[in-house]
Amino acid sequence: MIIAGEASGDLHGSGVVSELKRRHPDAEIFGIGGDKMQSAGMKLIYHINEVSVMGFWEVVKHLHVIRSVEKTLLMIAQTKKPDVILLIDYPGFNLRFAQKVRSVGSKIVYYISPQVWAWNSGRVKKMKALLDKMLVVFPFEEEIYKREGIPVEFVGHPLLEELKGTHSKKDFCKRYGLDESKPIIGLFPGSRRQEIERIFPAMLGAARILYGSDEAQTVVGVASVLEMEYMKSFLRDDFPVQLLQHATYDAMACVDVALVTSGTATLETAFYQTPMVVVYKTSWLTYWIGRMLVNVKNIGLVNIVAGKQIVPELIQGKLKPFRLAVEAAAMLEDKVRRERIIQELRLIRTKLGTAGASGRVADTICTLAVNA
Repeated sequence: MIIAGEASGDLHGSGVVSELKRRHPDAEIFGIGGDKMQSAGMKLIYHINEVSVMGFWEVVKHLHVIRSVEKTLLMIAQTKKPDVILLIDYPGFNLRFAQKVRSVGSKIVYYISPQVWAWNSGRVKKMKALLDKMLVVFPFEEEIYKREGIPVEFVGHPLLEELKGTHSKKDFCKRYGLDESKPIIGLFPGSRRQEIERIFPAMLGAARILYGSDEAQTVVGVASVLEMEYMKSFLRDDFPVQLLQHATYDAMACVDVALVTSGTATLETAFYQTPMVVVYKTSWLTYWIGRMLVNVKNIGLVNIVAGKQIVPELIQGKLKPFRLAVEAAAMLEDKVRRERIIQELRLIRTKLGTAGASGRVADTICTLAVNA
């Protein structure tokens, strides 16, 4: 059984499903996932679109749905008694589910650690009784679990096997009718509707300003789980915007500056060494509660992995179109600053380990299944 409740979990989980199926074609794999995990050979009990909710207040509003999903999954686990249950990220749901499903007797593996280094570090002690193995994707996370006596392994970041070479900027511009001599701004607003509705309008506002001042061209990386018509509903047709689906990595590699919603996308953009501004906005209640709980200076993963702020972050009330446009323009015009950011982003890649994370996760699952 695999539980992955978000688009990034679907992406990373699909690699694990593929590796498991390669080793054991007859393996039965089921749970929560998305289109990618389903294509790899997993049977979906719930699609991620049904359960992807983020934020304290947002979770409260959807609590009845979440509880129903939890109850159904527990009943299925009790009936099928899977050899191994793999929990991928999605900590609000997965840690609670681990506590309830522990009595089933399945081996429980957690892949992609909750951000215990950012908030609620006390969760680590509780995990010791719940998990048989923790598989982490950042090297600094390994020591956190070792200190508590939890079996842990740094498997490397799955992005290294998922991110591939892209078309050249010349080919990218030719394909989408862009002028290579003019700056290109990339907008990456995320995959959750509640994020997009708060963040995408500000991104578009900044792009509109840059179009007027620098003739900047705008492309938008649209997540595969989103409908194009939904994304088009945000556009006013007062300046050209290209919505690109299934070409996000090409866009990340070829734009001159990226405006990126905080999350895994910041690491993806860093992989291509593209200067970026990290943005985020949630409900004020969620933000207020989060500020009381979170104990890190930066929220962007790219800055957290670097151990310092290498790209600017505009969070909550600071996320204004004009301010965002000013930050992006500075990265276009200040060549020294731009090159410094590119050099810092180049170092990020070396901190993510080596490719092959999905295979290492599959090896752990197979070993535990044999000993179950």
